[in-house]
Amino acid sequence: MNDVQDATSPGAALGGPVACVSKVELRVACKALLDRDTLNKSDPCVILMVQNQGQWTELDRTEVIKSNLHPVFAKVFTLDYYFEEVQKLRFEVYDIHGTHSIGARDDDFLGGVECTLGQIVAQKKMVKPLFLKYAKYAGKSAITVHAEEISGNNGYVELFFCAKKLDDKDLFSKSDPFLEIYRINDDGTEQLVHRTEVIKNNLNPVWEPFKVSLISLCSCDEDRKLKCLVWDSDSRGKHDFIGEFYATFREMQKIGGGSKVTWDCMNPKYKLKKKNYKNSGVVILSDLKLHRVYSFLDYIMGGCQIHFTVAIDFTASNGDPRNSCSLHYINPYQPNEYLKALIAVGEICQDYDSDKRFSALGFGARIPPNYEVSIILFKIQGVVEAYQNCLPKIQLYGPTNVSPIISRIAKLSAGEETIKDASRYHILLILTDGVVTDMADTREAIVRASYQPLSIIIVGVGNADFTDMQILDGDDGVLRSPKGEPVLRDIVQFVPFRDFKTASPAALAKCVLAEVPNQVVEYYSHKAICPMPPVPSCDSPTSLANTPTESLPAVGTTA
Repeated sequence: MNDVQDATSPGAALGGPVACVSKVELRVACKALLDRDTLNKSDPCVILMVQNQGQWTELDRTEVIKSNLHPVFAKVFTLDYYFEEVQKLRFEVYDIHGTHSIGARDDDFLGGVECTLGQIVAQKKMVKPLFLKYAKYAGKSAITVHAEEISGNNGYVELFFCAKKLDDKDLFSKSDPFLEIYRINDDGTEQLVHRTEVIKNNLNPVWEPFKVSLISLCSCDEDRKLKCLVWDSDSRGKHDFIGEFYATFREMQKIGGGSKVTWDCMNPKYKLKKKNYKNSGVVILSDLKLHRVYSFLDYIMGGCQIHFTVAIDFTASNGDPRNSCSLHYINPYQPNEYLKALIAVGEICQDYDSDKRFSALGFGARIPPNYEVSIILFKIQGVVEAYQNCLPKIQLYGPTNVSPIISRIAKLSAGEETIKDASRYHILLILTDGVVTDMADTREAIVRASYQPLSIIIVGVGNADFTDMQILDGDDGVLRSPKGEPVLRDIVQFVPFRDFKTASPAALAKCVLAEVPNQVVEYYSHKAICPMPPVPSCDSPTSLANTPTESLPAVGTTA
């Protein structure tokens, strides 16, 4: 008799990363709302607005809670989450009169607040004061928003099945049993999850352990029914039915402490016909190993901070900043390409760093009074202002050496790695107008950096030939050091800005940041570092004002 082939091998079951959008649930509560009613208290309702192409539209709204100034709403808002996008939200609280429609009077408006979805998931619990029109505080009113990820792919399980005293279906030998597991879907259909190998001539089979993702097994629903069938294999495909049983993943997890989980393998026909029928054998789950696969949001909601550093090219090839043809020319009416790229990426990354302290470095310039070629730093209220203010004080020079920048940030992140937790990750944004002149050293620095909690984004500004820069991006092959050592993981994304000249800043940010979530998960998974437990948040409302940025300490010369 021929063995039945495994329909869902471990590789097929796991299938690599599942390409699906992360979904987030938001739960809302308010406190100390304004009392707009004369005889009663306000009847509040929260409306969630989202911004699309500059326009605010209503996404959903909560129920109305009668006469309550401290409402906790039962309604749950569900949103798709994208790290690489700025998803602007606005929560508006109204006092509803009679119907579920918003009143036209100003008195109906109890306050509102704007934020981004990134800010909410980074804090997990966000508390903000409510504002009336013209940025006036709505008394002591505040809104609390809790975020929780509900994405399905959260790991896989390794299962060890065996059976005892199965019915013998063969006349001159013993049964050749195999086990099938089916997931019962919401619509009642059955989906094959796994089919074991055939154990020949054995009524007490021990099947090989197998791995299956929780999405495949039970759609991440521990109580979803699983239909399990045991067959006696036949080489012609006419397998003899031995018995069946139903299980759930929750039942399977009861294993432990030396105990096993067992099910009677039942043949319904025998149960009806045989008076003393007990079972057609017993199927045993002898072991279960749950392998949790954490998501990017697991780390962010556990308090992982993403520290953002920008390094700007001040080599002479950019042109004199006083000349309108220069890539560094400051046009009072329109930002240059360096500023556009900086703002597009920085606007997203700022949501994931609680102190909003960005590091800003420059390379390829000569600094007075000695005019030595060195890496310079900005230290001012904002990175954009720092960039604009430093241009008149430096001399653009060269060469375009970026390996010292990469090595410095990698060293900084390596120092923090000794903490051995998922508390901090770094993103280095390099803005340059040409091919790096220290390519060999840069490749070496990237290989070293791939072992650290760091992602590198390189944006090519201007119209130079960036063909060689694609070498640094691992999408077309594994990047190696000059000695042939490969990177541990792909950490570089290169994008020419000219490809996005006519696109929105959001399109550029989406492209350059799309790979970061996977890079974060890959790093911590390689280190076997789990997300930290959720960080308790302060219940006092936080200010809407931006926190000033600050730079790294000065670094040495490169020439």
